[in-house]
Amino acid sequence: MQLDSYTVRSYTPGAPHWKQILWYFIGSPLVQSYWLPMSAFKVWILRCFGAQIGQGGRIKPGVRVKFPWRLTIGDHVWLGEDTWIDNLAPITIESHVCISQNVYLCTGNHDWSHPHFQLKIGAIHIETSSWIAACAVIGPGVTVGKGAVLALGGVTGRSLDPMTIYSGNPAQPVKIRKMTVLQN
Repeated sequence: MQLDSYTVRSYTPGAPHWKQILWYFIGSPLVQSYWLPMSAFKVWILRCFGAQIGQGGRIKPGVRVKFPWRLTIGDHVWLGEDTWIDNLAPITIESHVCISQNVYLCTGNHDWSHPHFQLKIGAIHIETSSWIAACAVIGPGVTVGKGAVLALGGVTGRSLDPMTIYSGNPAQPVKIRKMTVLQN
């Protein structure tokens, strides 16, 4: 590799410098804060910086978001402690999704075959009713199908089928997820 020749080419963070600086020094520390555990305040801060967030969500302490203007979250989404949303590209999390503690959502990587280690990015889309369990990792370009589960510590760089439970590194399908129907 020739890292002295590395460039980001046409990539841009997607916001003016003043917004990036305000986010880095004010917005991000407030959202990450353990001293301010209130989800509603954190949602408000993220919305002020361009995130689109639905109703009834929970944001736990330690959650990191690289670029809120590239984040879309549906209704009743839980973001667990120390989740890292590393969104060089857009991340969409649909409604009723649980992202557990220490999950890493990574939209950027490098082309290890290119002599200049070029940046490669890909959006992440997590469909409704999915669960990403603690310490799991999702790579660039992945879609997590409706109701899929990525188990504890699972790592995936490929899309996950709906209503399927995945485990391991690399994540492999373990079984079909069956939902219990509640009776009133």
